[in-house]
Amino acid sequence: MSPHSHSSQYSHYRGAPDRIAALVRDTEIHKHCYIDDEVFALEMEHLFANTWVYVGHASQIPNAGDFYSTTLGDQPVVMVRHSDASVRVLHNRCAHKGVQVAPEGSGNTGKFFRCPYHAWTYNTDGSLLNTPLRQGYANTGFEQCEASRGMAVVGATHVYRDFIFCRLKPQGIGFDEFFGESLSTLDNMVDRSPQGRLEVAGGVMRYMHRCNWKMLVDNQTDTCHPMVAHQSSAGTALRVWQEAPAGTPKPMAVELFAPFVNPYEFFEKMGIRVWSNGHGHTGVADSIHAAYSPAPGYGEAMVAAYGEERAKQILGEVRHNTIYFPNIMVKGPIQMLRRFLPIAADRTLVESWTFRLVGAPDLLLERTLMYNRLVNAPTSVVGHDDLEVYERAQRALHSRGRDWVNVGRLYDAAEHGQVNVATNGTNEWQMRNQMRAWVHFMTASMQQGVAA
Repeated sequence: MSPHSHSSQYSHYRGAPDRIAALVRDTEIHKHCYIDDEVFALEMEHLFANTWVYVGHASQIPNAGDFYSTTLGDQPVVMVRHSDASVRVLHNRCAHKGVQVAPEGSGNTGKFFRCPYHAWTYNTDGSLLNTPLRQGYANTGFEQCEASRGMAVVGATHVYRDFIFCRLKPQGIGFDEFFGESLSTLDNMVDRSPQGRLEVAGGVMRYMHRCNWKMLVDNQTDTCHPMVAHQSSAGTALRVWQEAPAGTPKPMAVELFAPFVNPYEFFEKMGIRVWSNGHGHTGVADSIHAAYSPAPGYGEAMVAAYGEERAKQILGEVRHNTIYFPNIMVKGPIQMLRRFLPIAADRTLVESWTFRLVGAPDLLLERTLMYNRLVNAPTSVVGHDDLEVYERAQRALHSRGRDWVNVGRLYDAAEHGQVNVATNGTNEWQMRNQMRAWVHFMTASMQQGVAA
């Protein structure tokens, strides 16, 4: 078996930052980035530990004791509202025998967590509260052992306008340095509420994809596929409506579908903006979310809250998809966030979360929920087009006929080092930007010959 086999039997990449870096060229990405099991394991160990990764939203845990269990990379964690109203994120592991303490999903744990195996209890800040038969640990050195320190706290946590992010490693790039100007997308999404506040609403759509997580991230700023991949779905819906009798009101579903099959020229003019550390967004001058019918009363509520000029500025921002590297996408104008949760080199669980604009008409939430069902749900129409392509790619990348994936459209060597740049909407610069960040954070804690 070749040392380059995707089975990674020979630890070809572990502790070898030069080999990791060699997987990404200026305009090409090696197929091992998508199919190699060892590369995937190193992503969990390094990339998802060195970057700030989205965990959840504060509205999911409004009261003391409320918790939500999830993962950061391959690490099970639980975010919880502590007794002092702060948000804490803990490794979801009992310090005794390693059992997952908080169950899957969400709930309220009261004043403490209780392990279901031996009833060790922990305060909601992770500190050890009590162990049954505590006298059995007298004179054993328990106070000096690791178990006495309770549930481990995740390296660093930051709450930004109720969006909760974590960095698994205790030391590393700061939150503001990592996100920089890209936080303007979250600002705009929150400011679309007349009260400046969002709430998770409508549950969450979960959908397993048999492909690598980076394929989904790449797709969010791929503007050369919609008119091709979605012609059979969105194109058909648009054609059926166009055959309706004259004067038929345009249904909300058609408003949501129609922009997917805009021509190349629309997407070229729409624009893409590239930020540092792998972040970027489509929709600089225009977007597929720019021409929805107005919601009665919404504009007036925004003007009352912000003044006419500021309200116009907020609602005039029409960003399409914002990628927050490594693994979430935000649609500000339609109040949606998608998480691409890596399960294996060829498995990704996609979560689509929808938000209510507090103080805004219910019609806007209805539109958000309809978009999620039509585009992202397991029973959706549009999402299946992409899924078929992802799975075809995941299979075919094992071909020995070619080794590299091309991301060279509109490449210019002068782009290196540039940030906060708007460019042609069909440029693959953002894909290249993501993979340069991938190399940087993959190798940040890796030494030659030693796994960090």
